[in-house]
Amino acid sequence: MRDAISEALKTAMKAKDALRVSTLRLVQAALKDRDIANRGAGKEAASDEELLQILAKMVKQREESARVYDEAGRPELAAQERAEIAIISEFQPEQFSEEKIRDVVQAAITDAGAASPRDMGKVMALLKERHAGQMDFSKASGVLKEMLK
Repeated sequence: MRDAISEALKTAMKAKDALRVSTLRLVQAALKDRDIANRGAGKEAASDEELLQILAKMVKQREESARVYDEAGRPELAAQERAEIAIISEFQPEQFSEEKIRDVVQAAITDAGAASPRDMGKVMALLKERHAGQMDFSKASGVLKEMLK
């Protein structure tokens, strides 16, 4: 994944695509920050799973910023945030649909043997282990609460 991001950055630099270059540099900086934090904790470089979590967090931050800009009457800034989301999303696996999230959550409930809302932690841990970067875990949490009532 790191190689794909580096290659995309080189291509964007050659094409003089300023927005793409700046966004990809932000992604690389976030990845390096995680690597440095891991080194300080005595761990190895960030795994692909951790990289997917970083990308998901970056997308979520930009979605929130775009919403705030829309509410503040700044559509040009909201459009820029959405353009950055599109660039970052290119490096994420395809996100699960609502129906797929329901299926995956149901399978995780069965595998974890969950029967009540007290078992949510086990199920969420299982989902994060199996499907990092493939779904919005806040949506999955809502579906899980609904299923474990």
